[in-house]
Amino acid sequence: MNEAEFLAALRALPLHPAARGLLDDTALLDARGPLVLTSDTIVEGIHFLSTDPAEDVAWKLGAVNLSDLAAKGALPLGMMLNYTLTGDSAWDAGFIKGLRQLDCALIGGDTVSLPSGAPRVLTLTAFGSDATAPLRSGARASDALYVTGTIGDAGAGLSIAQGMSGPAELLAAYRRPMPRIADGRALAPLVHAMMDVSDGLLIDGARMAEASGLALEIDLAAVPLSPAYRRFVGDDRDARIAAATAGDDYQLLFVAPPRFALPVPATRIGSFSPGAGLCLMDGAEAVALPPRLGFEHAA
Repeated sequence: MNEAEFLAALRALPLHPAARGLLDDTALLDARGPLVLTSDTIVEGIHFLSTDPAEDVAWKLGAVNLSDLAAKGALPLGMMLNYTLTGDSAWDAGFIKGLRQLDCALIGGDTVSLPSGAPRVLTLTAFGSDATAPLRSGARASDALYVTGTIGDAGAGLSIAQGMSGPAELLAAYRRPMPRIADGRALAPLVHAMMDVSDGLLIDGARMAEASGLALEIDLAAVPLSPAYRRFVGDDRDARIAAATAGDDYQLLFVAPPRFALPVPATRIGSFSPGAGLCLMDGAEAVALPPRLGFEHAA
């Protein structure tokens, strides 16, 4: 597709009224109250594989943004897309199909061209409203750390996408993460701090502790693993460390008192205390931190 054809295809998507039909250089957003804004860029070869279907790449780009909104208890309002055209019309069409499956209207964005074969660079900015917006810095000493869902499925799914034989549900966890919008809405008014697990449970937990000025202890034995992960990777210490450092889970990591009445299914995996740093346990046994806690750019 060329730029005009791509824009014409975008106009067939659900559009936010602010988009004004994608016929202008700006959008006019009538925001009655505070907005939550988040933006993510994904790069071919770093955040997604060249063999990943375009439809799934579009879904994941949207889902990682909506996951940030979920961590603030926000309702998705709209999204803006910056898209790189490479001359591959079939890929462009698949990407638009994936965008259509997201429950979020398009507001606008930009298109640029790249030489054929160049790695794709895709950016999406999402807007949310009606948010309680708990920060990641609100943990208190004696608070507990909880996580929704299971951890490690997407990391295992990546190895399947790279050629290993494994369960389809793990591959789907990597390619089609589900933003926890409803869970975030239920948790946000009640918790002390919240963020999503994007770069890895250990590194994101450490970031929350650092932002809160506290020490954090995480128990590997408590980290929730799915049955599919246990069958595919295992349930020993190495398998649990792999799960806790893999990233791309997009579960909600939140902080509340130890006897918190959970409004959604979640697992208590750690606790905060005065001090600094991350301590890793496996039941009653202290465990050395792995060399890599999770994903960091240019690490």
